[in-house]
Amino acid sequence: MTIQPSYLGDMKAKLSTGAILEAISKLPDWSFENEQLTKTYKFDSYYEGLVFANVIGYLAQCMNHHPDMLIGYQTVKVTLSTHDSGGVTDLDVALAGKIENQIKK
Repeated sequence: MTIQPSYLGDMKAKLSTGAILEAISKLPDWSFENEQLTKTYKFDSYYEGLVFANVIGYLAQCMNHHPDMLIGYQTVKVTLSTHDSGGVTDLDVALAGKIENQIKK
């Protein structure tokens, strides 16, 4: 199955620090450092974290925008940045929002 990106274009322009801080103020527990957005999610089991990482993988593939993830025993650390742009873009903020929408379900 081929999954096409949801959007392209100006979404890859690097955001200013002010724009990033404003965006993550609406994303609980996300942080910005070293030109990346980061959040660590905690789960009751390894399996729950693994399932969540797969959901993130699907969302990322749909957007053609792929985060770094570190899967631990009961944690999943997600790191977002747009390497081509040298920092955080609207794509990163959009993916973080989609991830947050999934955790609420």
